[in-house]
Amino acid sequence: SGCGTFTFLSSAIAAISGLLMGYELGLISGALLQMSSILALSCKEQEIVVSSLLFGALFASLTGGFLIDQFGRRFAIIISSSLLVLGSLILLPYESYGILIVGRIAIGISISLSSIATCVYIAEIAPQHRRGLLVSLNELMIVIGILLAYISNYAFASVSHGWKYMFGLAIPLGALQAIAMYFLPPSPRFLVMKNNDEAARKVLERLRETSDATKELTVIKSSLKDEHQYSFLDLFHSKNNMRARMLVGLTLVFFVQATGQPNILFYASTVLKSVGFQSNEAASLASTGVGVVKVVSTVPATIFVDQVGSKTFLCIGSSIMAVSLVTMGLVNLNIHVNITSVCKSQTLEDSLLHRPGNLSSLTNDSLKDLFVSTVSQERVSFNMQRKHGIAGTEQNRTALVGGKSTTGSYMESEEVPVVLKWLSLASLLAYVAAFSIGLGPMSWLVLSEIFPGGIRGRAMALTSSMNWGINLLISLTFLTVTDLIGLSWMCFIYTVMSLASLAFVIAFIPETKGCSLEQISMELAKQKYGKTPLCWVNQRRENLVPLGPAQREKDQFY
Repeated sequence: SGCGTFTFLSSAIAAISGLLMGYELGLISGALLQMSSILALSCKEQEIVVSSLLFGALFASLTGGFLIDQFGRRFAIIISSSLLVLGSLILLPYESYGILIVGRIAIGISISLSSIATCVYIAEIAPQHRRGLLVSLNELMIVIGILLAYISNYAFASVSHGWKYMFGLAIPLGALQAIAMYFLPPSPRFLVMKNNDEAARKVLERLRETSDATKELTVIKSSLKDEHQYSFLDLFHSKNNMRARMLVGLTLVFFVQATGQPNILFYASTVLKSVGFQSNEAASLASTGVGVVKVVSTVPATIFVDQVGSKTFLCIGSSIMAVSLVTMGLVNLNIHVNITSVCKSQTLEDSLLHRPGNLSSLTNDSLKDLFVSTVSQERVSFNMQRKHGIAGTEQNRTALVGGKSTTGSYMESEEVPVVLKWLSLASLLAYVAAFSIGLGPMSWLVLSEIFPGGIRGRAMALTSSMNWGINLLISLTFLTVTDLIGLSWMCFIYTVMSLASLAFVIAFIPETKGCSLEQISMELAKQKYGKTPLCWVNQRRENLVPLGPAQREKDQFY
Protein backbone atom coordinates (compact mmCIF):
# COMPACT_ATOMS: atom_id res chain seq x y z
CA SER A 1 0.00 0.00 0.00
CA GLY A 2 1.33 3.40 -0.96
CA CYS A 3 1.52 6.70 0.82
CA GLY A 4 -0.81 8.82 -1.25
CA THR A 5 -1.16 12.57 -1.39
CA PHE A 6 -4.28 12.48 0.76
CA THR A 7 -2.46 10.49 3.47
CA PHE A 8 0.37 13.01 3.54
CA LEU A 9 -2.06 15.96 3.52
CA SER A 10 -4.07 14.47 6.40
CA SER A 11 -0.88 13.88 8.39
CA ALA A 12 0.37 17.41 7.71
CA ILE A 13 -2.88 19.01 8.85
CA ALA A 14 -2.91 16.88 12.00
CA ALA A 15 0.75 17.80 12.60
CA ILE A 16 -0.22 21.48 12.83
CA SER A 17 -0.93 20.51 16.44
CA GLY A 18 2.81 19.98 16.75
CA LEU A 19 3.48 23.44 15.32
CA LEU A 20 1.12 25.03 17.84
CA MET A 21 2.57 22.95 20.67
CA GLY A 22 6.12 23.98 19.82
CA TYR A 23 5.13 27.60 19.49
CA GLU A 24 3.45 27.68 22.89
CA LEU A 25 6.35 25.85 24.56
CA GLY A 26 9.01 28.11 23.06
CA LEU A 27 7.02 31.30 23.43
CA ILE A 28 7.32 31.54 27.20
CA SER A 29 11.11 31.80 26.98
CA GLY A 30 10.96 35.34 25.54
CA ALA A 31 7.56 36.40 26.86
CA LEU A 32 8.78 35.75 30.39
CA LEU A 33 11.44 38.44 30.02
CA GLN A 34 8.72 41.05 29.40
CA MET A 35 6.08 39.71 31.75
CA SER A 36 8.49 39.55 34.67
CA SER A 37 9.00 43.31 34.30
CA ILE A 38 5.38 44.24 33.68
CA LEU A 39 3.97 42.10 36.49
CA ALA A 40 7.05 42.37 38.77
CA LEU A 41 7.30 38.58 39.01
CA SER A 42 9.65 36.93 41.48
CA CYS A 43 11.70 33.88 40.45
CA LYS A 44 9.17 31.56 42.07
CA GLU A 45 6.28 33.30 40.28
CA GLN A 46 8.17 32.94 37.00
CA GLU A 47 8.53 29.22 37.68
CA ILE A 48 4.77 29.02 38.35
CA VAL A 49 3.97 30.88 35.11
CA VAL A 50 6.09 28.37 33.17
CA SER A 51 4.67 25.43 35.10
CA SER A 52 1.01 26.47 34.84
CA LEU A 53 0.98 25.19 31.28
CA LEU A 54 2.35 21.92 32.59
CA PHE A 55 -0.39 21.69 35.24
CA GLY A 56 -2.96 21.82 32.45
CA ALA A 57 -0.97 19.35 30.36
CA LEU A 58 -0.77 16.89 33.25
CA PHE A 59 -4.52 17.11 33.84
CA ALA A 60 -5.28 16.50 30.16
CA SER A 61 -2.90 13.56 29.97
CA LEU A 62 -4.72 11.88 32.88
CA THR A 63 -8.14 12.26 31.25
CA GLY A 64 -7.38 12.58 27.53
CA GLY A 65 -6.90 8.88 26.87
CA PHE A 66 -10.55 8.16 27.55
CA LEU A 67 -11.61 10.97 25.21
CA ILE A 68 -9.31 9.72 22.44
CA ASP A 69 -10.41 6.07 22.67
CA GLN A 70 -14.10 6.86 23.22
CA PHE A 71 -14.72 9.71 20.76
CA GLY A 72 -11.85 9.38 18.32
CA ARG A 73 -8.47 10.83 17.52
CA ARG A 74 -9.77 13.39 15.02
CA PHE A 75 -12.40 14.71 17.45
CA ALA A 76 -9.75 15.12 20.16
CA ILE A 77 -7.56 17.19 17.82
CA ILE A 78 -10.51 19.47 16.98
CA ILE A 79 -11.27 19.98 20.69
CA SER A 80 -7.62 20.72 21.49
CA SER A 81 -7.30 23.33 18.72
CA SER A 82 -10.46 25.07 19.87
CA LEU A 83 -9.25 25.11 23.46
CA LEU A 84 -5.93 26.64 22.45
CA VAL A 85 -7.77 29.47 20.71
CA LEU A 86 -9.88 30.03 23.83
CA GLY A 87 -6.85 30.00 26.15
CA SER A 88 -5.00 32.50 23.97
CA LEU A 89 -8.00 34.83 23.85
CA ILE A 90 -8.16 34.82 27.66
CA LEU A 91 -4.60 36.17 27.87
CA LEU A 92 -4.91 39.15 25.55
CA PRO A 93 -7.21 41.69 27.30
CA TYR A 94 -5.65 41.57 30.77
CA GLU A 95 -2.33 42.15 32.53
CA SER A 96 -3.00 39.98 35.54
CA TYR A 97 -0.89 37.26 37.11
CA GLY A 98 -4.01 35.20 37.89
CA ILE A 99 -5.46 35.50 34.37
CA LEU A 100 -2.08 34.59 32.95
CA ILE A 101 -2.08 31.38 34.97
CA VAL A 102 -5.64 30.47 33.88
CA GLY A 103 -4.89 31.07 30.20
CA ARG A 104 -1.69 29.05 30.30
CA ILE A 105 -3.47 26.14 32.03
CA ALA A 106 -6.08 26.09 29.23
CA ILE A 107 -3.30 26.08 26.62
CA GLY A 108 -1.55 23.30 28.52
CA ILE A 109 -4.68 21.12 28.39
CA SER A 110 -4.86 21.79 24.65
CA ILE A 111 -1.29 20.90 23.72
CA SER A 112 -1.25 17.78 25.90
CA LEU A 113 -4.44 16.41 24.37
CA SER A 114 -3.26 17.21 20.85
CA SER A 115 0.18 15.67 21.40
CA ILE A 116 -1.40 12.31 22.27
CA ALA A 117 -4.14 12.37 19.66
CA THR A 118 -1.91 13.54 16.80
CA CYS A 119 0.71 10.79 17.22
CA VAL A 120 -1.97 8.11 17.42
CA TYR A 121 -3.96 9.52 14.48
CA ILE A 122 -0.95 9.76 12.17
CA ALA A 123 0.40 6.33 13.17
CA GLU A 124 -2.97 4.74 12.40
CA ILE A 125 -3.50 6.32 8.97
CA ALA A 126 0.10 5.87 7.77
CA PRO A 127 1.28 2.88 5.72
CA GLN A 128 3.88 0.82 7.57
CA HIS A 129 6.83 1.79 5.34
CA ARG A 130 6.13 5.51 5.83
CA ARG A 131 4.92 5.51 9.43
CA GLY A 132 8.27 6.72 10.82
CA LEU A 133 8.37 9.63 8.38
CA LEU A 134 4.79 10.74 8.97
CA VAL A 135 4.82 10.38 12.77
CA SER A 136 8.16 12.21 12.93
CA LEU A 137 6.55 14.95 10.86
CA ASN A 138 4.77 15.94 14.07
CA GLU A 139 8.11 16.40 15.84
CA LEU A 140 9.42 18.40 12.89
CA MET A 141 6.41 20.70 13.20
CA ILE A 142 7.07 21.03 16.94
CA VAL A 143 10.61 22.28 16.39
CA ILE A 144 9.45 24.59 13.60
CA GLY A 145 6.92 25.96 16.08
CA ILE A 146 9.69 26.48 18.62
CA LEU A 147 11.76 28.33 16.01
CA LEU A 148 8.80 30.54 15.11
CA ALA A 149 8.31 31.25 18.81
CA TYR A 150 11.95 32.30 19.19
CA ILE A 151 11.68 34.52 16.11
CA SER A 152 8.54 36.05 17.60
CA ASN A 153 10.37 36.57 20.89
CA TYR A 154 13.12 38.48 19.11
CA ALA A 155 10.76 40.46 16.89
CA PHE A 156 8.66 41.70 19.82
CA ALA A 157 11.43 41.90 22.45
CA SER A 158 11.52 45.71 22.31
CA VAL A 159 7.83 46.29 21.52
CA SER A 160 5.57 47.62 24.24
CA HIS A 161 3.36 44.74 25.45
CA GLY A 162 4.97 42.56 22.78
CA TRP A 163 4.06 39.41 24.72
CA LYS A 164 0.41 39.95 23.78
CA TYR A 165 1.30 39.83 20.10
CA MET A 166 3.29 36.67 20.74
CA PHE A 167 0.32 34.89 22.30
CA GLY A 168 -2.14 36.26 19.73
CA LEU A 169 -0.31 34.87 16.70
CA ALA A 170 -1.39 31.31 17.58
CA ILE A 171 -5.11 32.08 17.38
CA PRO A 172 -5.66 32.08 13.56
CA LEU A 173 -3.69 28.88 13.01
CA GLY A 174 -5.52 27.06 15.81
CA ALA A 175 -8.88 28.05 14.35
CA LEU A 176 -7.86 26.97 10.84
CA GLN A 177 -6.71 23.56 12.05
CA ALA A 178 -9.96 22.92 13.90
CA ILE A 179 -11.89 23.68 10.71
CA ALA A 180 -9.62 21.61 8.46
CA MET A 181 -9.68 18.55 10.74
CA TYR A 182 -13.48 18.51 10.53
CA PHE A 183 -13.20 17.60 6.83
CA LEU A 184 -10.59 14.84 7.30
CA PRO A 185 -11.58 11.18 7.84
CA PRO A 186 -11.41 9.43 11.22
CA SER A 187 -8.70 6.85 11.82
CA PRO A 188 -9.66 3.57 10.09
CA ARG A 189 -8.56 1.62 13.15
CA PHE A 190 -10.86 3.71 15.34
CA LEU A 191 -13.74 3.01 12.94
CA VAL A 192 -13.06 -0.73 13.21
CA MET A 193 -13.04 -0.41 17.00
CA LYS A 194 -16.52 1.10 16.71
CA ASN A 195 -17.67 -1.77 14.42
CA ASN A 196 -17.96 0.50 11.40
CA ASP A 197 -16.05 -1.73 8.97
CA GLU A 198 -17.55 -0.34 5.77
CA ALA A 199 -16.58 3.23 6.63
CA ALA A 200 -13.09 2.02 7.60
CA ARG A 201 -12.71 0.28 4.24
CA LYS A 202 -13.65 3.45 2.35
CA VAL A 203 -11.21 5.52 4.41
CA LEU A 204 -8.40 3.04 3.76
CA GLU A 205 -9.09 3.05 0.02
CA ARG A 206 -8.95 6.82 0.01
CA LEU A 207 -5.77 6.95 2.10
CA ARG A 208 -3.97 4.25 0.08
CA GLU A 209 -5.34 5.43 -3.29
CA THR A 210 -6.46 1.91 -4.13
CA SER A 211 -9.76 0.34 -5.14
CA ASP A 212 -9.47 -2.60 -2.75
CA ALA A 213 -8.24 -2.28 0.85
CA THR A 214 -9.83 -5.54 2.00
CA LYS A 215 -6.51 -7.20 2.86
CA GLU A 216 -5.32 -4.38 5.14
CA LEU A 217 -8.77 -4.11 6.70
CA THR A 218 -8.73 -7.84 7.47
CA VAL A 219 -5.36 -7.54 9.22
CA ILE A 220 -6.61 -4.59 11.29
CA LYS A 221 -9.81 -6.42 12.28
CA SER A 222 -7.88 -9.54 13.24
CA SER A 223 -5.50 -7.53 15.40
CA LEU A 224 -8.17 -5.43 17.09
CA LYS A 225 -10.42 -8.44 17.75
CA ASP A 226 -8.37 -9.36 20.80
CA GLU A 227 -6.87 -5.94 21.55
CA HIS A 228 -10.25 -4.30 22.03
CA GLN A 229 -10.83 -6.52 25.04
CA TYR A 230 -8.13 -4.71 27.03
CA SER A 231 -9.13 -2.57 29.99
CA PHE A 232 -7.03 0.19 31.49
CA LEU A 233 -5.91 -2.07 34.36
CA ASP A 234 -4.53 -4.57 31.83
CA LEU A 235 -1.70 -2.10 31.23
CA PHE A 236 -0.31 -3.21 34.60
CA HIS A 237 -0.78 -6.96 34.11
CA SER A 238 1.63 -9.50 32.64
CA LYS A 239 -0.84 -10.59 29.94
CA ASN A 240 0.76 -10.10 26.51
CA ASN A 241 3.66 -8.37 28.26
CA MET A 242 1.57 -5.23 28.80
CA ARG A 243 3.33 -4.42 32.06
CA ALA A 244 6.73 -4.70 30.38
CA ARG A 245 5.60 -2.51 27.50
CA MET A 246 4.24 0.09 29.90
CA LEU A 247 7.48 0.13 31.90
CA VAL A 248 9.45 0.63 28.69
CA GLY A 249 7.18 3.53 27.70
CA LEU A 250 7.27 5.20 31.11
CA THR A 251 11.05 4.90 31.39
CA LEU A 252 11.52 6.33 27.92
CA VAL A 253 9.49 9.46 28.68
CA PHE A 254 11.31 9.77 32.01
CA PHE A 255 14.58 10.15 30.11
CA VAL A 256 12.99 12.64 27.71
CA GLN A 257 12.50 14.96 30.68
CA ALA A 258 15.37 13.94 32.99
CA THR A 259 18.01 14.76 30.39
CA GLY A 260 17.08 18.44 30.81
CA GLN A 261 15.93 19.50 27.35
CA PRO A 262 12.59 21.02 28.47
CA ASN A 263 14.34 23.44 30.81
CA ILE A 264 16.55 24.64 27.98
CA LEU A 265 13.36 25.20 26.01
CA PHE A 266 11.48 27.09 28.73
CA TYR A 267 14.42 29.06 30.12
CA ALA A 268 16.56 29.45 26.98
CA SER A 269 16.69 33.24 27.13
CA THR A 270 17.32 33.22 30.89
CA VAL A 271 20.14 30.69 30.55
CA LEU A 272 21.72 32.62 27.69
CA LYS A 273 21.59 35.85 29.69
CA SER A 274 23.40 34.03 32.49
CA VAL A 275 26.33 33.12 30.20
CA GLY A 276 26.89 36.61 28.84
CA PHE A 277 24.11 37.48 26.36
CA GLN A 278 22.99 40.34 28.56
CA SER A 279 20.15 42.20 26.83
CA ASN A 280 16.70 40.75 26.17
CA GLU A 281 17.25 41.19 22.43
CA ALA A 282 20.65 39.43 22.46
CA ALA A 283 19.32 36.54 24.53
CA SER A 284 16.25 36.17 22.31
CA LEU A 285 18.40 36.29 19.16
CA ALA A 286 20.74 33.64 20.55
CA SER A 287 17.77 31.45 21.50
CA THR A 288 16.52 31.83 17.91
CA GLY A 289 19.75 30.08 16.92
CA VAL A 290 18.68 27.26 19.23
CA GLY A 291 15.41 27.03 17.32
CA VAL A 292 17.18 26.94 13.95
CA VAL A 293 19.41 24.08 15.13
CA LYS A 294 16.38 22.10 16.35
CA VAL A 295 14.72 22.37 12.94
CA VAL A 296 17.87 21.58 10.92
CA SER A 297 18.62 18.56 13.12
CA THR A 298 15.09 17.17 13.04
CA VAL A 299 14.85 17.18 9.23
CA PRO A 300 17.35 14.34 8.56
CA ALA A 301 15.92 12.32 11.46
CA THR A 302 12.45 12.67 9.93
CA ILE A 303 13.57 11.78 6.41
CA PHE A 304 15.79 8.81 7.22
CA VAL A 305 14.06 7.22 10.22
CA ASP A 306 12.39 4.55 8.06
CA GLN A 307 15.78 3.54 6.63
CA VAL A 308 18.02 3.97 9.70
CA GLY A 309 15.56 3.07 12.45
CA SER A 310 14.41 4.85 15.59
CA LYS A 311 16.70 2.87 17.91
CA THR A 312 19.83 3.93 16.03
CA PHE A 313 18.84 7.58 16.20
CA LEU A 314 18.11 7.24 19.92
CA CYS A 315 21.60 5.84 20.56
CA ILE A 316 23.34 8.53 18.50
CA GLY A 317 21.34 11.32 20.14
CA SER A 318 21.95 10.17 23.73
CA SER A 319 25.70 9.80 23.10
CA ILE A 320 26.12 13.30 21.66
CA MET A 321 23.96 14.77 24.44
CA ALA A 322 26.28 13.32 27.09
CA VAL A 323 29.39 14.77 25.43
CA SER A 324 27.88 18.23 24.89
CA LEU A 325 26.52 18.39 28.45
CA VAL A 326 29.93 17.59 29.92
CA THR A 327 31.44 20.36 27.79
CA MET A 328 28.73 22.81 28.84
CA GLY A 329 29.25 21.95 32.51
CA LEU A 330 33.02 22.42 32.34
CA VAL A 331 32.65 25.74 30.55
CA ASN A 332 30.12 27.06 33.03
CA LEU A 333 32.42 26.20 35.95
CA ASN A 334 34.43 29.20 34.75
CA ILE A 335 31.43 31.52 34.28
CA HIS A 336 30.52 33.02 37.64
CA VAL A 337 26.97 34.16 36.97
CA ASN A 338 24.03 33.07 39.11
CA ILE A 339 21.02 32.18 36.97
CA THR A 340 18.53 33.16 39.68
CA SER A 341 20.13 36.58 39.98
CA VAL A 342 19.58 37.02 36.26
CA CYS A 343 15.92 36.05 36.53
CA LYS A 344 15.44 38.59 39.34
CA SER A 345 17.00 41.48 37.49
CA GLN A 346 14.75 44.04 35.85
CA THR A 347 16.34 46.63 33.62
CA LEU A 348 15.28 50.25 33.67
CA GLU A 349 14.79 49.99 29.92
CA ASP A 350 12.00 47.45 30.52
CA SER A 351 10.46 49.66 33.17
CA LEU A 352 10.54 52.71 30.90
CA LEU A 353 9.10 50.67 28.05
CA HIS A 354 6.32 48.84 29.89
CA ARG A 355 5.46 51.01 32.90
CA PRO A 356 6.06 54.68 32.09
CA GLY A 357 3.47 55.81 34.62
CA ASN A 358 5.62 54.62 37.46
CA LEU A 359 8.29 57.21 36.60
CA SER A 360 6.04 60.22 36.34
CA SER A 361 7.10 61.62 39.70
CA LEU A 362 10.84 61.17 39.11
CA THR A 363 13.14 63.84 37.70
CA ASN A 364 16.31 63.24 35.74
CA ASP A 365 18.44 64.14 38.79
CA SER A 366 16.52 61.79 41.09
CA LEU A 367 16.84 58.97 38.56
CA LYS A 368 20.57 59.56 38.34
CA ASP A 369 20.96 59.61 42.12
CA LEU A 370 18.86 56.43 42.43
CA PHE A 371 21.04 54.41 40.09
CA VAL A 372 24.35 55.78 41.29
CA SER A 373 23.27 54.64 44.74
CA THR A 374 22.21 51.22 43.44
CA VAL A 375 25.51 50.61 41.65
CA SER A 376 27.48 51.78 44.68
CA GLN A 377 25.60 49.42 46.99
CA GLU A 378 26.16 46.50 44.64
CA ARG A 379 29.89 47.23 44.46
CA VAL A 380 30.14 47.37 48.24
CA SER A 381 28.28 44.03 48.47
CA PHE A 382 30.56 42.48 45.87
CA ASN A 383 33.73 43.74 47.61
CA MET A 384 32.49 42.32 50.93
CA GLN A 385 31.94 38.95 49.28
CA ARG A 386 35.46 39.02 47.81
CA LYS A 387 36.88 40.03 51.20
CA HIS A 388 35.26 37.12 53.02
CA GLY A 389 35.97 34.62 50.26
CA ILE A 390 32.31 34.03 49.41
CA ALA A 391 31.80 32.73 45.88
CA GLY A 392 28.79 34.84 45.14
CA THR A 393 27.48 36.51 42.03
CA GLU A 394 25.72 39.79 41.51
CA GLN A 395 22.76 40.36 39.28
CA ASN A 396 22.95 42.36 36.07
CA ARG A 397 21.38 45.77 36.26
CA THR A 398 21.37 48.42 33.60
CA ALA A 399 21.66 52.04 34.64
CA LEU A 400 20.62 54.78 32.26
CA VAL A 401 22.68 57.86 33.02
CA GLY A 402 22.33 60.75 30.64
CA GLY A 403 20.52 58.54 28.14
CA LYS A 404 23.38 56.00 27.89
CA SER A 405 23.31 52.55 29.39
CA THR A 406 26.09 51.28 31.61
CA THR A 407 26.33 47.92 33.30
CA GLY A 408 26.70 47.83 37.05
CA SER A 409 27.46 45.14 39.59
CA TYR A 410 29.44 41.98 39.06
CA MET A 411 29.27 41.93 35.30
CA GLU A 412 30.85 45.40 35.17
CA SER A 413 33.86 44.14 37.12
CA GLU A 414 34.21 40.74 35.49
CA GLU A 415 32.83 40.22 31.98
CA VAL A 416 32.23 36.69 30.74
CA PRO A 417 35.16 35.86 28.42
CA VAL A 418 34.10 35.87 24.79
CA VAL A 419 35.58 32.41 24.16
CA LEU A 420 33.67 30.88 27.08
CA LYS A 421 30.46 32.62 26.10
CA TRP A 422 30.51 31.25 22.56
CA LEU A 423 31.81 27.83 23.60
CA SER A 424 28.90 27.60 26.03
CA LEU A 425 26.49 28.50 23.21
CA ALA A 426 28.13 25.97 20.85
CA SER A 427 27.83 23.13 23.37
CA LEU A 428 24.23 24.15 24.01
CA LEU A 429 23.48 23.97 20.28
CA ALA A 430 25.12 20.53 20.02
CA TYR A 431 23.02 19.35 22.95
CA VAL A 432 19.84 20.65 21.32
CA ALA A 433 20.78 19.05 17.98
CA ALA A 434 21.40 15.68 19.63
CA PHE A 435 18.03 15.74 21.38
CA SER A 436 16.34 16.69 18.10
CA ILE A 437 17.58 13.59 16.29
CA GLY A 438 17.09 11.22 19.22
CA LEU A 439 14.83 11.46 22.23
CA GLY A 440 12.81 14.32 20.73
CA PRO A 441 11.14 12.65 17.72
CA MET A 442 11.99 8.99 18.25
CA SER A 443 10.54 8.47 21.71
CA TRP A 444 7.04 9.39 20.55
CA LEU A 445 7.40 7.23 17.44
CA VAL A 446 8.26 4.24 19.64
CA LEU A 447 5.37 4.98 22.01
CA SER A 448 2.90 5.14 19.12
CA GLU A 449 4.03 1.67 18.00
CA ILE A 450 4.44 -0.55 21.07
CA PHE A 451 0.89 -0.52 22.45
CA PRO A 452 -2.15 -2.43 21.06
CA GLY A 453 -4.62 -0.39 19.02
CA GLY A 454 -7.60 -1.05 21.30
CA ILE A 455 -5.90 0.64 24.24
CA ARG A 456 -3.31 2.79 22.46
CA GLY A 457 -4.98 6.09 23.38
CA ARG A 458 -5.10 5.30 27.11
CA ALA A 459 -1.57 3.89 27.11
CA MET A 460 -0.25 7.01 25.37
CA ALA A 461 -2.18 9.15 27.84
CA LEU A 462 -0.56 7.37 30.78
CA THR A 463 2.95 7.78 29.39
CA SER A 464 2.08 11.39 28.56
CA SER A 465 1.05 11.89 32.21
CA MET A 466 4.50 10.71 33.27
CA ASN A 467 6.03 13.03 30.71
CA TRP A 468 4.16 16.15 31.82
CA GLY A 469 4.39 15.28 35.51
CA ILE A 470 8.19 15.07 35.46
CA ASN A 471 8.32 18.14 33.22
CA LEU A 472 6.24 20.01 35.79
CA LEU A 473 8.45 18.95 38.69
CA ILE A 474 11.67 19.86 36.90
CA SER A 475 10.39 23.20 35.61
CA LEU A 476 8.99 24.20 39.02
CA THR A 477 12.37 23.69 40.63
CA PHE A 478 14.90 24.44 37.86
CA LEU A 479 15.77 28.02 38.86
CA THR A 480 15.74 27.16 42.56
CA VAL A 481 17.93 24.06 42.24
CA THR A 482 20.30 25.81 39.83
CA ASP A 483 20.64 28.62 42.36
CA LEU A 484 21.68 26.05 44.99
CA ILE A 485 24.12 23.86 43.04
CA GLY A 486 24.97 25.95 39.99
CA LEU A 487 24.33 25.52 36.27
CA SER A 488 27.46 23.39 35.84
CA TRP A 489 26.31 20.70 38.26
CA MET A 490 22.89 20.66 36.62
CA CYS A 491 24.68 19.90 33.34
CA PHE A 492 26.63 17.07 34.99
CA ILE A 493 23.41 15.58 36.39
CA TYR A 494 21.86 15.70 32.92
CA THR A 495 25.03 14.01 31.57
CA VAL A 496 24.52 11.03 33.87
CA MET A 497 20.88 10.83 32.77
CA SER A 498 21.91 10.89 29.09
CA LEU A 499 24.31 7.98 29.62
CA ALA A 500 21.61 6.08 31.50
CA SER A 501 19.18 6.66 28.63
CA LEU A 502 21.76 5.29 26.18
CA ALA A 503 22.10 2.10 28.22
CA PHE A 504 18.33 1.75 28.48
CA VAL A 505 17.79 2.17 24.73
CA ILE A 506 20.46 -0.43 23.91
CA ALA A 507 18.97 -2.95 26.35
CA PHE A 508 15.20 -2.52 26.03
CA ILE A 509 14.02 -0.56 22.98
CA PRO A 510 13.11 -2.75 19.97
CA GLU A 511 13.94 -1.76 16.41
CA THR A 512 10.59 -1.57 14.59
CA LYS A 513 11.43 -0.19 11.14
CA GLY A 514 9.59 -1.87 8.29
CA CYS A 515 6.95 -3.56 10.46
CA SER A 516 3.22 -2.88 10.63
CA LEU A 517 1.59 -1.91 13.92
CA GLU A 518 -0.08 -5.32 14.01
CA GLN A 519 3.24 -7.14 13.57
CA ILE A 520 4.91 -5.08 16.29
CA SER A 521 2.08 -5.72 18.75
CA MET A 522 2.09 -9.42 17.90
CA GLU A 523 5.82 -9.77 18.52
CA LEU A 524 5.81 -7.76 21.74
CA ALA A 525 2.98 -9.93 23.06
CA LYS A 526 5.12 -13.05 22.86
CA GLN A 527 6.14 -14.39 26.26
CA LYS A 528 9.82 -14.57 25.37
CA TYR A 529 10.00 -10.79 24.93
CA GLY A 530 8.98 -10.34 28.55
CA LYS A 531 11.59 -12.85 29.71
CA THR A 532 14.50 -11.92 27.44
CA PRO A 533 14.02 -8.42 25.99
CA LEU A 534 17.31 -8.52 24.06
CA CYS A 535 16.19 -11.44 21.89
CA TRP A 536 14.16 -9.18 19.61
CA VAL A 537 16.08 -5.98 20.14
CA ASN A 538 19.23 -7.38 18.59
CA GLN A 539 17.67 -9.01 15.55
CA ARG A 540 19.02 -7.91 12.22
CA ARG A 541 16.96 -5.83 9.81
CA GLU A 542 16.21 -8.73 7.47
CA ASN A 543 14.49 -10.65 10.25
CA LEU A 544 11.85 -7.93 10.48
CA VAL A 545 10.70 -8.00 6.84
CA PRO A 546 6.94 -8.69 6.72
CA LEU A 547 5.92 -12.09 5.37
CA GLY A 548 2.93 -13.28 3.42
CA PRO A 549 -0.68 -13.65 4.56
CA ALA A 550 -0.34 -17.39 5.23
CA GLN A 551 2.44 -16.87 7.73
CA ARG A 552 0.67 -13.88 9.25
CA GLU A 553 -2.27 -16.14 9.99
CA LYS A 554 0.07 -18.26 12.10
CA ASP A 555 1.12 -15.13 14.02
CA GLN A 556 4.69 -15.49 12.75
CA PHE A 557 6.83 -13.03 10.84
CA TYR A 558 10.35 -14.30 11.28
